[in-house]
Amino acid sequence: MLDEVERGLLQALQIDGRVAFSLVGAVLGVSDQTVARRYARLRAEMGVRVLGAVWPEAVGRQLWLVRVRCAPEAVAGLARALAKQAETSWVQIASGGAEIVCMAQAADAPAGEAGVLSRLPRTPRVTDVSAHCVLHTFFGGSESPLTRNGPLTAEQCAQLRPPRAERPADPEELSPQDNLLLDALALDGRAGFRSLAAVTGWSQTTVRRRLAELRAGGVAYFDVDVDPALLGLRTSAGVWLKIAPGELVAAGEALAQHPQVSFAAATTGVSNLYASVQCPSSAALYAYLTGPVAALPGLMSVETAPSTRVVKQASPIVG
Repeated sequence: MLDEVERGLLQALQIDGRVAFSLVGAVLGVSDQTVARRYARLRAEMGVRVLGAVWPEAVGRQLWLVRVRCAPEAVAGLARALAKQAETSWVQIASGGAEIVCMAQAADAPAGEAGVLSRLPRTPRVTDVSAHCVLHTFFGGSESPLTRNGPLTAEQCAQLRPPRAERPADPEELSPQDNLLLDALALDGRAGFRSLAAVTGWSQTTVRRRLAELRAGGVAYFDVDVDPALLGLRTSAGVWLKIAPGELVAAGEALAQHPQVSFAAATTGVSNLYASVQCPSSAALYAYLTGPVAALPGLMSVETAPSTRVVKQASPIVG
């Protein structure tokens, strides 16, 4: 389990993945050396990572929620194969090993024309694929349960929060050097400017300026990849909800306020609202489903798929 300093550090990194350890130390009331040591321990012993990411719509890509059903003996192998694809994230085996759920980014084109999505229906042992376009994200991306469930006060959070990003009206055209920079940050969001300059061929000053532009322009953001069990959350599930269309916004905004929710979005499909949730136990999940979820406005139906194994989180898999 994590102590107060480590939980505060994780919350600070979720607010700003590249925040200076000296500022984190000042906010937490410890030295920057203590912060650096704790972060090194979290990385080495607990697999915590700060990762750079790109808002899909900011670069003309579309986010899809994908459900794949296949022969039970093929589930593990297919999940590993999906996890190795650059365009996938959050690959999980769900429903007691009966299906795979993942997120996939694709060019802004019909699902049948896009990368992984086009290949899945032709994959041996796959019996069913459903791809649901993410139309609007209510919670997720640069925000997570760490943002609001940590020990920091609102005043402390305000000291750490970076300038507000403005989403571009039109997709950003990224240069080859931009892509090299973003690929390096996807592996280590706290990589130093010297190493980023070596990767891109830019000077450190140019790297610093361009990264600031990408963040301010709503293209790049940072996320913390952490095992929910470290936070005492040992039961995870995907929740598909069918909401009356006139109540979808209200239900999505209400869902985004639930501390159990790590991602919530409006999607295409029979179920028009999806949430990824984490709870301390199956009993807590039951209480959540029969309490806050049942009280959502316009709720018509609920489908729940417990996650039995996470094969890939936000981190890219190398090799």
